[in-house]
Amino acid sequence: MISPGHRIVAGVSGGADSVCLLFVLLEYARRKDLKLAVVHVNHGLREDAGEDAAYVRLLCERLHLPLFLKETDVRELAQREKCSLEEAGRAVRYDAFREAAEAFGADRIAVAHNGNDRAETMLFHLFRGSGIRGLCGIPPRRGEIIRPLLCLERKEIEAYLAERGIPYCQDSTNREDEYTRNRIRHHILPVAEQEVCARAVAHMCRTADILSELEDYLGIQTGRAMEDCVSRAASGFHIDVAAFCRLHIAIRRRLLLLLLTELSPGGRDISAGHVEDILSLFEKEGSPEIDLPFGIRAVRSYGIVRLERETAPSSVSEPRLYQEAVIPPEGTAEPLIIGLGHRGWAELTVFSAKKGQKIPQNEYTKWLDCDKMKKSLVFRFRETQDYLTLADGRGGIIHKSLKDYMITQKIPRQDRDRILLLAEGHHVIWLVGYRISEYYKVDGNTKRIFQVKLTGSRCGGTEKKDGGTDQSAFVGGRGRRQDQGDRAADQQGL
Repeated sequence: MISPGHRIVAGVSGGADSVCLLFVLLEYARRKDLKLAVVHVNHGLREDAGEDAAYVRLLCERLHLPLFLKETDVRELAQREKCSLEEAGRAVRYDAFREAAEAFGADRIAVAHNGNDRAETMLFHLFRGSGIRGLCGIPPRRGEIIRPLLCLERKEIEAYLAERGIPYCQDSTNREDEYTRNRIRHHILPVAEQEVCARAVAHMCRTADILSELEDYLGIQTGRAMEDCVSRAASGFHIDVAAFCRLHIAIRRRLLLLLLTELSPGGRDISAGHVEDILSLFEKEGSPEIDLPFGIRAVRSYGIVRLERETAPSSVSEPRLYQEAVIPPEGTAEPLIIGLGHRGWAELTVFSAKKGQKIPQNEYTKWLDCDKMKKSLVFRFRETQDYLTLADGRGGIIHKSLKDYMITQKIPRQDRDRILLLAEGHHVIWLVGYRISEYYKVDGNTKRIFQVKLTGSRCGGTEKKDGGTDQSAFVGGRGRRQDQGDRAADQQGL
């Protein structure tokens, strides 16, 4: 989660969990070279919320920590966006966390979820008919978000604070049963621990760890299955019926959900019933069709099932991906990991070049000449002035606009805005799924190598050399908030 030299912003509400988080991080910072800052969000939902903000401000003054304070009318936001107070509050908090992280130059955002929160989330998803992903509960880490207290139960946190005489605020809304999670917290988990098993929360967290490992494995198998039986078409995907039917039924369902999520706005309104409808096409002869939300159509034609969308997704409310890729110090033991939303993660490493080193041919691991990078790097999608550098055949390089390159490579127009790239200004370093710019290639003069490795559930697929066409992992869908795809899968029971 944390390496020496990291800058961390911690979300501190003033309650027991977040205050414990802050003091644990302070203790760790005494042993490692860490820089800490605090972010506090006043949701405007309680009359005494100002007292919490005042307590956090006083705490930061005494500890000599920078504080980022944000005040928002969450109730008004929920009414405007037509969502629940819980959803609106969560969106506001994480927006504030990311704004503070950017202002502080933070590598990590620490939040104070604990083992009880994880158990409550598991039950909440289970009662709604979730699949494995939802039953994993809250992950210890997702991208830059870390949860150092997830291994602790709430009673351990309160004991820690009591033993050290550290005061904290009491949120009056936590004692109410207005929210679903509070009802699980007050009435279901206590009965489980008193009447069923005293260590129910600890055992549920252990189960969540096991399920997380299983989810990772199934994600890998789904990626391989996609390579074997799915090809990209101009308006969607073509699925080879014979190859698809050889897959285990669990992988078939996951694969179809993955494709439907990519064709729709984050999987919204896609249900388990839609997946079952498409599965039935693989058992029918002729050319049956199924109409799905958002203009998606599934059509069986001889040995192929086509999943197509008549029009591109109209709009997505979340901002497009624009993630800075910080070059880590040379020789860092652990890679610097940054989140790329639903597209997975990027692992960044710098090391010294050595004679005879063989450049990896892995399609989602690239070596680049670190010393040629002078500006900040970002993962994003294409912009108007983007260009690549190509070999001119005479030992030199030429500039070519990204638009012209995409036309030359016959990349469908509807896909061009959805291909992930790494850029320095408008110079495209790596067009994922296609090629890196000639200028940044490692050669005999390279002294430091910048390794970029893309990993995660959406990293399946096979990259071709210049002119390849398979971008199944990093094409399809604009930058979405990290949890949206997970929520969609949870709601569909897959």
